[in-house]
Amino acid sequence: MERRRFLQTFGAGAGALALAPHLREIGEGNKLARVGLELYAVRKAMKADPERTLAAVRALGYTDVELLWSFGNFGRTPQQVRATLDKEGLRAPSAHIAPETIVDSWSKSLDDARLLGHRYLIVPSLPNETKLSIDEWKAWADKFNSAGAVAKTAGVALAFHNEPDHMKAIGGVVPYDAFVDRLDPNLVRLQLDVGNMLLGGGNPTWYFERYRDRIVSFHLKDVVADRSRDTELGTGAFDFKHFLGGISDIDDKPCYVEQETPADEMESARKNIAFLRALTF
Repeated sequence: MERRRFLQTFGAGAGALALAPHLREIGEGNKLARVGLELYAVRKAMKADPERTLAAVRALGYTDVELLWSFGNFGRTPQQVRATLDKEGLRAPSAHIAPETIVDSWSKSLDDARLLGHRYLIVPSLPNETKLSIDEWKAWADKFNSAGAVAKTAGVALAFHNEPDHMKAIGGVVPYDAFVDRLDPNLVRLQLDVGNMLLGGGNPTWYFERYRDRIVSFHLKDVVADRSRDTELGTGAFDFKHFLGGISDIDDKPCYVEQETPADEMESARKNIAFLRALTF
């Protein structure tokens, strides 16, 4: 079962790549201290052999991974996953979870998160009933606030990740905006997927500036010029040098590569980390 519906109908104007005027000066020779991989980017390989794939991911140079609880961690228990992470020297600062997780056995999920070393549990999308109703988005925001309060007491943070269709207006209202505005910033944080924001017609730099203090993590995803699909980092339309150069506390915010439509999962993962390892900002 696919985690996302990949949209190809959204375009974006030149303003989608506009940069805020007060981003700090670039060209200082900074590099990402750690580079993560969202395991959805290598889901076929993970389904075939999770342990071997995690070893290959580490061999490519990735230091972190983002797990997929919504995929059942590819048939492995939390204990088995933790053992493999430790063996390979990988860190898992976060995982993507199904939205129902925050209302079903939430306490047990928080226990598992601590076992796996997660700082964040992140919901990537909401159920289908939200597609036509802003009120449903607001109702889910209230559930997030309640779950976020419980998570905070357990030492784990709940967060939300943006998909392209979150930017599609419902009755003149952008659902992502309505949802985030209703969240308690002290209880629920945000993961900004820059590629998904572009695919949906939004401006990732503008949203970063708007929610700078609430964004705790990033998905680094490039897109082709017509915003119809993602592509290898550095071969598309987004200026990662300028974007990353504007994040003063980037070393405290996990960054994950997530190319969702690669022709060859591991080869694209190799090219993407090579780009980031060479990038200075």
